[in-house]
Amino acid sequence: MRNAKVAVPALVLLALAACTSTGSSGPSDTSSTGTSATSSQPSTTLSSPGSPTGPAQSRPTEVPPPPQTSAAPLPGGSTEVPDGRVDGATLPDTYKREAWASADGRTVQVVGLAGGCKTASAEVTAQSADQVQITLVTTYHPPAGGGVCTEELRDVPLNVVLDAPLGDRRIVLESREQTG
Repeated sequence: MRNAKVAVPALVLLALAACTSTGSSGPSDTSSTGTSATSSQPSTTLSSPGSPTGPAQSRPTEVPPPPQTSAAPLPGGSTEVPDGRVDGATLPDTYKREAWASADGRTVQVVGLAGGCKTASAEVTAQSADQVQITLVTTYHPPAGGGVCTEELRDVPLNVVLDAPLGDRRIVLESREQTG
């Protein structure tokens, strides 16, 4: 009977060790008597983010990114503007130097960058007989309450409407960053 009293606490310790171990299917060190070699010191298991076990940890609150909608398909379909007519020389390397025109030529679609706490928009900043200047705007929206933002950026199609059809005019793309 005396061995039965020792076996019950050992089984409880084995069960506890199995519940708190990470990536192990059983006790890591079993002696020749069949009991687990455990420390008498209490241990703390830290849980990974999103794990329901472990002590609560204080982390910055993640704030969902600001809403960002993609542009609607161009009316009447689209035609890619030839590379030779799209000037993106002043754009950072992260931007695409592409544009599409609607069937009537009045709407132009360009590609901006958004993600995390950043949204994208586009503005027609100048129009002349030979070119259209479009500024791709990335707006940073600081998270409320000290939250955090992710760092990924994704391409976002953006439409702008011209005063007159694009025709043979060149498109000059520029970029600007601002805080919202």
